[in-house]
Amino acid sequence: MIEAIFIPVIAIAIAPFIRGKGAAYLSALTFLASFVFILADLVAQRNYTALLFNALEPVGKIYLLGDTISHAFGFTIAIVSAMVALYSYPYMKHRFEEMELDSDREFRKYWFLYNLYAASMLWLVYAGNLLLIYVFFEISLIASFLLIYYYGYGNRVWVALLYFVWANIAGVLALVGFLMVGFDNGTMALDGIASVSMLAWLLIFLGMIVKLPGLGPHVWLPWAHAEAPTPVSALLSPLTVGLAAFILIRVYLVDPSFILAYRWEIFLYGVLTSVVAGFAVFKQTDHKKLLAYSTVSQMGYILIAFALGTAGIVGVVIQYISHAFGKSILFMSAGAIIAAYHGLRDVEKMGGLHEQIPTIANAALLGFMNLSGILAIGMIGEFFILKGLVDTFGLSLDAILLVVFVFIISGLYSFYTMKRIYYGKVKDYEKVKLSRLLDTPLYVIGALSILFILPPLATWFVDAVVTFLGGGL
Repeated sequence: MIEAIFIPVIAIAIAPFIRGKGAAYLSALTFLASFVFILADLVAQRNYTALLFNALEPVGKIYLLGDTISHAFGFTIAIVSAMVALYSYPYMKHRFEEMELDSDREFRKYWFLYNLYAASMLWLVYAGNLLLIYVFFEISLIASFLLIYYYGYGNRVWVALLYFVWANIAGVLALVGFLMVGFDNGTMALDGIASVSMLAWLLIFLGMIVKLPGLGPHVWLPWAHAEAPTPVSALLSPLTVGLAAFILIRVYLVDPSFILAYRWEIFLYGVLTSVVAGFAVFKQTDHKKLLAYSTVSQMGYILIAFALGTAGIVGVVIQYISHAFGKSILFMSAGAIIAAYHGLRDVEKMGGLHEQIPTIANAALLGFMNLSGILAIGMIGEFFILKGLVDTFGLSLDAILLVVFVFIISGLYSFYTMKRIYYGKVKDYEKVKLSRLLDTPLYVIGALSILFILPPLATWFVDAVVTFLGGGL
């Protein structure tokens, strides 16, 4: 039911006035409730629309659209936001103490911004009008910008402004493209758009390449994701950047002409993005920056998949979920180390941490399994990318080898990082007792990522997405 996406409004309004863990529990509960209702809609393959109001041309009908694509992105946003909310309490308490701030006062501000940020992403994927998508896009940007500005690390003001400027470039390019679509069709409502001109498509695509990001415009991401407070990193990297993929899917489903015309170029750009960023992961010594570069590499998967027809689009949807599950676990594991060992982020000073914090090490393994496509939902995503590759290019050995090489790099940097941080020579750190809120949420997400490769959840989910995209794969 469409009302489910508004349940987090309760947390936005009330959580800032609740002290202690209660605000975290309320925030998590509201997103969990949305998750349950959305997952039920996905399994039942329920689609619906809800008219909000009619606006003049070129805006047109403003409405909410709930379909399989919305539900797939929506339940991912809801469950990750719920788990990160629980994790936020001990982590941000530590952060406020580190910054010598008044925890009670800062938590009021934090919960309002956190819940608004997460909810705006949830509402974005149910927007049925391009202008409404843009509005929620900007709300999520402002809320996340303020969270980095207030509570980030390093030169947080400069990092927040860097993030804001690049995200705004993405937004403005997309908005100009949306307006061109609106003037060409007399509406920006998704169900009223007949075609998207190549110029409008180009602007939207370039905007989303900045947002995703692809190789080149990626320069902002390692700074923003590394220096954001970790709960915000655990939403930025897993959820926010991938919304660019959601916007591209919406435009693709209306008119795929641009993607079809530049299929090879997009495919090769995706491979280049994934390979270059993947190799960059090996060189990083900052734990969070390492994870940020792996995000860029994983976004290369999405660009590759976009070029591969209907099966590729299924791959895009699953890759979003897989990356969200895996990367939220990994950023939260990085944050647990920061909280446990007084800001420890230098990978060169780590090693053998499995001995001291086994629950975090084991959770990180689940995260990297998702990125590598091993016994987690990412495995299904890689299957559909390979299927799309064969469907599109036939048994082209060059194309297959390129994609397999991309998959191998992800596996290599994943397990190389596990060795650097959690195994190998044990460094002289004390064993610490962690708050259960710093590790339990990671296992909930990890368990879900495995359940999605097992029936009945796997069959329900894949059937729903394939059926929505026309079946016959």
